[in-house]
Amino acid sequence: MAELIETARSVVYPWQCDHMGHMNVMWYTGKFDEATWQLFGQIGLTGSYLRGNNRGLAAVHQETTYKRELVAGDLIVIRSGFLEFREKVVRFYHEMLNGETDEIAATTTLTGVYLDSQARKSCPFPSEVLTAGRQRILRLGPGPK
Repeated sequence: MAELIETARSVVYPWQCDHMGHMNVMWYTGKFDEATWQLFGQIGLTGSYLRGNNRGLAAVHQETTYKRELVAGDLIVIRSGFLEFREKVVRFYHEMLNGETDEIAATTTLTGVYLDSQARKSCPFPSEVLTAGRQRILRLGPGPK
């Protein structure tokens, strides 16, 4: 079983903050999305692989919890891991931390489906991707809460 891996580092820019002075929810989602592609790249699902094989991934469910506000200038670290790998479905987790305090600012759990991008239908993950993903399933204990 695996542990969370770092998938992104960022900063909160003033233009990412809303009228209440903290980072707007749309930016949490965007930063988690960037981390998603780094996570998938760890198992071979890179942009070039997906384009070259007429494959894609579609998010079908997302659940986000906001725990602490982030404001302009805050450093961000995102750690990620896989929770479940099925034939055509993957479930994964991200946690966003304040890079200065190590406090969790937000978490999200997503479910994605592997797709044939031409047929626009789900299809099985390649065996090597399925194996690599399953080897990286998060261990129980620290992680998603």
